[in-house]
Amino acid sequence: MKIARSDYISKILPYMDKPVIKVITGMRRVGKSTIIKTIIDYLINTGVHENNIIYINKESLKWDFITNYHELYSFILDYFKNNNSEKKYIFIDEVQEIKEWERAVNSILSDSIADITITGSNAHLLASDLATFLSGRYIEFTIYPLTFREFCEFRADRKSDIKENFRLFLRYGGLPGIHNFELNDEFVFQYLNSIYNTVVLKDVVSRNYIKEPAQLDLIIRYIFDNCGNITTAKRISDYFKNQKITATIDKVINYLKYLETAFLITKAHRYDIKGLRQLEIYEKYYAGDIGLRHGLIGYKDNDVNGLIENIVYLELLQRGYHVQVGKFDDLEIDFIAEKQNEKMYIQIAYSLSAPETIEREFSVLEKINDNYPKYVLSMDEFQLINRNGIKSMYLLDYLLKKDS
Repeated sequence: MKIARSDYISKILPYMDKPVIKVITGMRRVGKSTIIKTIIDYLINTGVHENNIIYINKESLKWDFITNYHELYSFILDYFKNNNSEKKYIFIDEVQEIKEWERAVNSILSDSIADITITGSNAHLLASDLATFLSGRYIEFTIYPLTFREFCEFRADRKSDIKENFRLFLRYGGLPGIHNFELNDEFVFQYLNSIYNTVVLKDVVSRNYIKEPAQLDLIIRYIFDNCGNITTAKRISDYFKNQKITATIDKVINYLKYLETAFLITKAHRYDIKGLRQLEIYEKYYAGDIGLRHGLIGYKDNDVNGLIENIVYLELLQRGYHVQVGKFDDLEIDFIAEKQNEKMYIQIAYSLSAPETIEREFSVLEKINDNYPKYVLSMDEFQLINRNGIKSMYLLDYLLKKDS
C-alpha cells in the first residue's frame, strides 16, 4: 500500500518550477522514492507529458551506466535534445552514488535545462563546500519514518483500533516497507535487520572507510540501548574500556558523526534555560527508527519510557521543529521545541498515576517563567490534569492531531 505522505508533498510542490534544486534527504527505505513517484504522478495528472520527465534511480542496475557527472550530464542532454517543451523535469534518486554529481546538477540548473529534484541517504549531502558550489540555490527536505498518524493511515484497511496500532508502532517503528508484511517479529525484524545491515555497510562502513566495524556495532548497540539518556563520547569510551576494547574519544566522536550522517541516530543538544546557552556536552541520542533498534537489540517492555520519548522527538522533527533538551538548574525538561515564532515545552511520562510523578513532571515546567505552551504527555487516557496553565495530554491524541 502507498500513501501520499501529504505533509511532505505539500511542502515540496510549491518549489516545483522554481529555479532551486529540491534536495530530499533521509535514511534508506524511509520513503524518499515514493515521494518522488507521487510528485511525478502529480505532474503527469496536471498535464506534463511523460517524455518531459527523467527519473534516474541509482539503486536500480538499469542506471549503472551513469557513474559520474559527465555521464549524467551527457545522458540528460541527449534525452532532451529534440524536446522544446518549456517544462522539463529531472529526478535523481540516491544521487550520492554518482561521482561529482553536483557539477552536472549545477550546470543543468545554470543552463535552465530542467527542474531538478534529487534524493540522498546522507545528511551531509550538502556539505559546506558543496553548498558553496551550488551557491545557495537549493532547498532541503528531510524525510523521517512514518509518524503514528501515517502508520495508522497505512493500516486503515485493517480495522485495528488505535491502541493496537500504537502497540505495533511501538514495536516495529515507522519504516513504510514493514507494511508489506504481516506485522509479527519473524517477518518484520528480518526485514528491518536487512535494512540495518545495508545502511551500516553502504552508508557508514564503506563511505567512511571504517576498518573496525565491530567497534562501530558496539557503539550502535550502546546508543540504541540508551535512547533518551544523556550520553558523552567519554562515557562511551569508558564503556569500551570495561569491555577490554580501546577506543579513543576522538574515534567515538567520529563514529557518532558517521551514524548521524546516515540517519541511524539523531542528536538533541541540551540548552540551559536559566543560563540562556547551549551546552557543549551531555547530549541525548535517539534512534532514527525504533523498529531498527528492536531488530538489533530486541524489544523490552521496560524500555517504554525511552521509546515514547524517541517517538515524540521524531514527531517534533517531522513537524518542522528545532528540538533541544532543556536544563533548569539540576532539573531536566524533555523537549524545547521551536520553529519560527512558536515555542513549547514538553515533558513525557508513561503514567501520571503516582503523585510524586505528577509533582516531578509539572514542577519543573512551573519554574519556567514565560508564557509559551507547556505540556505533559502520557499514556493516561482519562486522567487529564491542568495545573497552573500546564496541561497534560493523552499521548495518542497528541500524535494523531495535526500540528497547530
